[in-house]
Order: sequence, then structure tokens, then C-alpha cells
Amino acid sequence: MPIIVNLDVMMARRKISLNELSEKVDITPANLSILKTGKAKAIRFSTLEAICKALDCQPADILEFRNKD
Repeated sequence: MPIIVNLDVMMARRKISLNELSEKVDITPANLSILKTGKAKAIRFSTLEAICKALDCQPADILEFRNKD
């Protein structure tokens, strides 16, 4: 899939754990882990917004498009 999820990178930069972020975003640690590992097929804008607020970042800091060419 050409969409790369860099959530783990931003979490490391902000020194925040999966459990701490899940509490701030109000999403289960299991669902956040699925997103973090790139196994999620979709993300709601409201969830993306909450993650960006919690990590003080932009969506482009978390999601990246890489063309397979």
C-alpha cells in the first residue's frame, strides 16, 4: 500500500506511549496499535484530528504517500 503511517515516529518524537496517546485520543490501545502498524484500512478525520491535537503535529507528519514507481 502506498500510504505509509509514521505514527510511531511522531510518538517517539513526542515521547508518548501507546497507552497515553490512546487515553488522550479516546481510542482503544488495540485500535491505535492497528493504525500505528499500518494495518488499518481507513481512519476517520475526527480520529486523525484528535491524534494531531494530542501530538501537536500535522496530518502529513503521520501519513505519507509513496508511489510504487
